[in-house]
Amino acid sequence: PDRRPPEDPITPPPPTKEEQRAGCGWRNENGVGFRIIGDKDGEAKFGEFPWMVAILKIEPVNDQDPEGQKLNVYVGGGSLIHPQVVLTAAHYVATAKTLRVRAGEWDTQTTKEIYPYQDRDVTHKEIHKDFNKGNLFYDIALLFLSQPMEMAPNVGVVCLPPRNERAEAGTRCFASGWGKDKFGKEGRYQVILKKVEVPVVDRNTCQDQLRKTRLGRHFMLHSSFMCAGGEPGRDTCRGDGGSPLVCPIQYEKGRYVQSGIVAWGIGCGEDRTPGVYVDVGNLRDWIDDKVAGRGIEPTVYTY
Repeated sequence: PDRRPPEDPITPPPPTKEEQRAGCGWRNENGVGFRIIGDKDGEAKFGEFPWMVAILKIEPVNDQDPEGQKLNVYVGGGSLIHPQVVLTAAHYVATAKTLRVRAGEWDTQTTKEIYPYQDRDVTHKEIHKDFNKGNLFYDIALLFLSQPMEMAPNVGVVCLPPRNERAEAGTRCFASGWGKDKFGKEGRYQVILKKVEVPVVDRNTCQDQLRKTRLGRHFMLHSSFMCAGGEPGRDTCRGDGGSPLVCPIQYEKGRYVQSGIVAWGIGCGEDRTPGVYVDVGNLRDWIDDKVAGRGIEPTVYTY
């Protein structure tokens, strides 16, 4: 008697859009605002990965005239982990003087997107003290922005894994990036943000695969790295250094955690060699420490 008749269910009101998507890591699987007809090979949809940022360096057009006209030169990818903090690979930003971060970008050749991109200047960067540009150990950096980005349908933050948590082998994750050297008209390679789905590869398997390459049979995979990919024809060279590798959060459809940062690869997914990524979970303590050190709460990217 204490059961409701099945023909009279209680249906809760649908959650409002805002409420549903509080917190980090929400991917817009169908894009934002408009549908792309004929989804071309590997193109991300507009706003699909709202944490994806482009890192630009500002250079004078003419070296002899440093105060003259300036160019935004594309350096690599990164991810927004807080409205004012970007996570990226150290080897792209270690030597650059003036950096700018662009969030909410999608097609670099047009400004017709329904939600605009947002640019911020980098006022402070933290490079891991053990970063080694020879072998790329600890290839991780944080960029702190002059002003927070405004959260928008095409601009959001990604979640980070709890400390030392590694994505399980076989998990299917996404790497994304533009893979091009310049923004705008001079740009070569990709104009529209690309994505590639890659499986996480177990560390030992990865090390064995890498030993078959020119790295040789004594190669040791350093603890600051993880691996993904190695499926023929799914080529991760498209991703750019510094770009995020995001994996689905179990039991939360549409929500993602950044397990890796694109670091390096041998060849291009030919002969099943996985790509190598910075292991974010392994460096979570370092990230929290540097973020908190600048008075920012790590709770934003914690799920």
